[in-house]
Amino acid sequence: MYEFQWQPLTFQLRNPFRVAHGTSQTRHGWWLRLSGDCGWGEGTIPPYYGISNEEMIAFWQMMAKRRSPFPETVAEIAEWVGGNGPAPARCALDLALHDRLARMQGVSLYELLGLPKPPPQPTAVTIGIDSPAAMAQMARQMTSYPVLKLKLGSENDEIRVAAVRAVRPDVRLWVDANAAWSPEEAVSRLKPLLGYGLELVEQPVPPTDVRGMGFVQSQLDVPVVADESVQTLADVEKLAAVGVQGINVKLMKVGGVAPALAIIHRARELGLRVMLGCMVESSLGVTAMAHLAGLADWLDLDAPLLLVNDPFVGVTYSDTAVLQLPQRPGIGVVLRESLGVTDA
Repeated sequence: MYEFQWQPLTFQLRNPFRVAHGTSQTRHGWWLRLSGDCGWGEGTIPPYYGISNEEMIAFWQMMAKRRSPFPETVAEIAEWVGGNGPAPARCALDLALHDRLARMQGVSLYELLGLPKPPPQPTAVTIGIDSPAAMAQMARQMTSYPVLKLKLGSENDEIRVAAVRAVRPDVRLWVDANAAWSPEEAVSRLKPLLGYGLELVEQPVPPTDVRGMGFVQSQLDVPVVADESVQTLADVEKLAAVGVQGINVKLMKVGGVAPALAIIHRARELGLRVMLGCMVESSLGVTAMAHLAGLADWLDLDAPLLLVNDPFVGVTYSDTAVLQLPQRPGIGVVLRESLGVTDA
């Protein structure tokens, strides 16, 4: 029987974060550690995914009773973790096993995976739904950030986009409706926004409406990027078949590094562009994903910038939001002392 340690996390956001689903001041997640092996993982998911704490714990308790030894190669991890159980719970275990192997070998996660060293590239930084004046003020405060993502999905979206564009004429601008619209409504709301120089549109329609995603893409001249619609390899196939141009891959929703790599590679084979994203999560999860940045067209890995109480030290950001990986083995994070546990 293996010893896993896990502990709940409550993230305090710097500002109330409003998306089409609602407004949050806090988000909840878990960290997991393989006792004695220094492997760290994170499992965090938004409340609207409907995954309970009890489900997360039950999965880890089941996995802790396994008799087979921890995997000793990257290739064994996906099979060891399996495909059952909540995706964020599988993600936490997947990350911990990858972190353990890389630390044992004294290499970074991207080196363990045989990936290219991530080149310097900026992440998008997100502005939640607020009044046009407030969103413009936030954009003005982020004057050194070259890419901003605006959450949409309520009335007066065009006024919001116009207000941000007025104060940041130079910025690369993305919009994300978090599945707020029907396909027809999405087209009618988004077409007027194209005049403000949008670079891409993320998840305009409900996750299961794959045909709707394709319809919106057929009506717009910018990439439509699927987020909530992408959780499995089968989802990638369906989205490519209807002409969607890009996908947003997140460790927490697909179940970790191993399934994320499989999805990215298949997306490339199908000619899709790839965004690497995150939930509202700590530097542990975001740093793990940052090791895959050499495979991405776009990065949306800004969650640590949104938190007051990030329990880990990991990826850092330049004044222009360029990600910088820590120079430590494994994922490379260090636990802050405030959590009451020391990092080995």
